[in-house]
Amino acid sequence: MATIREIAELAGVSRGTVDRVLNHRGSVNAATAALVNDIAKKLDYKPNRAGIALAAQRKMVRIGVVLFDTGNPFFDEVWNSVLSKEEELNSYNCSVLKKKTGFSAQEQLQAIAELETEGIDGLVISPFNDTAVANKIDQLQSRQIPVITTNTDIRNSSRLAFVGSDFYRCGQTAAGLMNLMTSGEVRAGIVTGSSQVLCHTDRIAGFCDRISACYPRIRIIAEIENSDDDFESYDKTRALLSAHPDINALYFTAAGVYGGCRAVLSLNRTDIHILAYDKIPATKELMEQHIISAVICQQPAIQGSKPIQLLFDYLTAGEAPDREFYYTAVDIRILENL
Repeated sequence: MATIREIAELAGVSRGTVDRVLNHRGSVNAATAALVNDIAKKLDYKPNRAGIALAAQRKMVRIGVVLFDTGNPFFDEVWNSVLSKEEELNSYNCSVLKKKTGFSAQEQLQAIAELETEGIDGLVISPFNDTAVANKIDQLQSRQIPVITTNTDIRNSSRLAFVGSDFYRCGQTAAGLMNLMTSGEVRAGIVTGSSQVLCHTDRIAGFCDRISACYPRIRIIAEIENSDDDFESYDKTRALLSAHPDINALYFTAAGVYGGCRAVLSLNRTDIHILAYDKIPATKELMEQHIISAVICQQPAIQGSKPIQLLFDYLTAGEAPDREFYYTAVDIRILENL
């Protein structure tokens, strides 16, 4: 394993200079810093974990977490992973301060303000895709409070990294699945959560673009929003199918799947092929009943734990994320591999 001493010798600088560069402490000439970082990368330098633990024990770290709370069981799994990571890091003087919000910029801004009052050093957030939220993330970053987004991302912000699915690719995958599980002319309806949540809109974009480019026999008829709510999803899906009885496929990009599928059954529409996301109790039940054909999963445990670990390493050891996007696997599940 490479050491700070080896990097210093190769760069022709002191070990103190290398330490300042790698741990983002103090001022170092830009050219020198670039040289040190380049050598460290080529040697695959990794900070000493024992040193990280000692550094953490000397400093109390507070990490804020803001997740959506819309009744979507998927977020229960993310939340459980947050709690497990919190318990793991407690012995390193790290506390995790948690907030839940709906699909609302105002609610998220209020939650962030409360966490700032509690003195957070970094923030993990599933952001509502709104300019005000992006501006707030920029403000936090400018005050040396790093932000990592999880589950869904936000455009035009200076957040440090993102952990979650490649939404656009998931949408493309959904298009391919719909092509494989159907035949003849397909008339598809899209049921989404919110046009202000990037993961929902990018899943639709990937789906629509792939269909337009490759699958002309599939035509998208209409798109509705259900706010991730099963009751709203039932009403709106039933209205969608009543207004467009030619729809014979549905693509659910978010939650509200159970309510939407109940609407399908209430109209005795056994001819509709349905795609959705996440292996949760409701979707498993609907797959076992042969109502949903397939789901695309997004590894909620990683979305809960990984961003907290990244922030912890950054705040205690100056170990910045090694990339901007930490994409989870595109995990396709059918009845046989639930």
